[in-house]
Amino acid sequence: MKFLLLFLLIAGYSVGLPVGAAEPPNIIFLFADDQRADTIGAHGNPHIRTPHLDKLVAEGFSFRRNYCAGSFSGAVCVASRAMLMTGRHWMNLPADKPASNWGDSTTLPALLTAECNYQSFIIGKWHNGKGTLDRSFSNGRSIYLGGMANHAEFQVQDLAKGKLGPKRDAGGFSSTVFADEAISFLEDSAGSQPFFLYVAFMAPHDPRNPPEPYRQRYYDNRPPLPPNYLPQHPFKNAPQVTMGRDESLAPWPRTKEIISDQLCEYYGLVTHLDEQVGRIFAALEKSHHAKNTLVIYTADHGLAMGSHGLLGKQNVYEQSMRCPLILRGPGIPKGQSSHAFTYIHDLYGTLCDAAQVDPPATVDSKSLLPIIQEKADKVRDSLFLPFQDNQRAVSDGHWKLHVYPHINHRLLFDLSNDPHERTNLAGSPENQATLKKMENLMETWRTKLNDPYPLSVAEPEEMTPTYDNDTRVLDVWQPKWIREKYFDGRENPNHGKSKK
Repeated sequence: MKFLLLFLLIAGYSVGLPVGAAEPPNIIFLFADDQRADTIGAHGNPHIRTPHLDKLVAEGFSFRRNYCAGSFSGAVCVASRAMLMTGRHWMNLPADKPASNWGDSTTLPALLTAECNYQSFIIGKWHNGKGTLDRSFSNGRSIYLGGMANHAEFQVQDLAKGKLGPKRDAGGFSSTVFADEAISFLEDSAGSQPFFLYVAFMAPHDPRNPPEPYRQRYYDNRPPLPPNYLPQHPFKNAPQVTMGRDESLAPWPRTKEIISDQLCEYYGLVTHLDEQVGRIFAALEKSHHAKNTLVIYTADHGLAMGSHGLLGKQNVYEQSMRCPLILRGPGIPKGQSSHAFTYIHDLYGTLCDAAQVDPPATVDSKSLLPIIQEKADKVRDSLFLPFQDNQRAVSDGHWKLHVYPHINHRLLFDLSNDPHERTNLAGSPENQATLKKMENLMETWRTKLNDPYPLSVAEPEEMTPTYDNDTRVLDVWQPKWIREKYFDGRENPNHGKSKK
């Protein structure tokens, strides 16, 4: 069955595209790494420069409450990418090494190839192991098999007919290298075979080392700190808070000066990434694919960046689990948006629905086409964010409940009036009925996903965290100036070098 053959007809009929327009669309999937939802100018941030993403927003459809569905790992991106590629919530993946063991799942690019003869091509980061790469793509360029690297010094491999070539120096900054490869692919794709071009960037993941002019522009005109900035997190929310690599990237307590610098460096990475995305868009416009290509821009999850005293994504707060999602192309209305709940892995179901292809039985993602086509306001009533065995969150859009089983602690937030999750209402007498309602909602989700982990323990851990700067972990990828600035120039911290 031809994949997406009916997309133009069905979506076009719904939103006014002329019926009978051309062949199935190509797909360009642009995947950022660690990008917060609030780092796009057109989505309400006047302090960041993202002109090309702003243009994408103006020409496409934005999902403003898009989430990563939690994680089985402190390396959240491996869980997010596993869910995207399989269309399955991580609790529906095999419990044994779910990062790279996807059971009987048919991956999204494999489905595209098998059902519709799409040319699937990968560029950039793949963090789920060689085996899952073999199941998903046969060809690609400048592939980085790993979680992170120094953006300015890393090695890549090419993939041809299922075989990886030798490692070679990438020869440039990561976002630029991957954009160059995407542009080359577009320039070389002259045939009639539709393509699925998957471009997985490493930015704005740390090291936060954008080219110097990009961070300097924010040093010179500093963005404000997050509204929920704290010097340190007030309780032990997860084991990695005091020992993990992400949380070691700045000393405790987090001073306003250090968070401001890191935010400038993070924004610099986003702006540099935006320019490279703009180059891809320019190449697309010059090609004969311009009018028949569906563009998807999203990220694997967000990042704390000083919110709640945290730096990483190993938490279930909004800023860490939310990320952008924008679609543009044939049949997609321009300049519109939705605040309905969506998961990143809903893109699997969305593309299946657009193609009139029945998704595999194992897929549990939801199609977003009914929202895009104005046939529905939402595809789910609530959201569940389970993180390993140590954090749970559930939201109905108005209220959000956090549960921390290891310390028997709960947080209740009124998101409608407290979107930055600053005031805990779990202990207030007037909100006990709401607390119970949200606990019941969480149990509904836990039953649906067969959540095996308890929500409380008989002997809870000490709630008060211990922050020890002597145990901070320095990984091998941080460049010299970052080591000097944030780690006093040290090369060998006490706990060695993390490979996360």
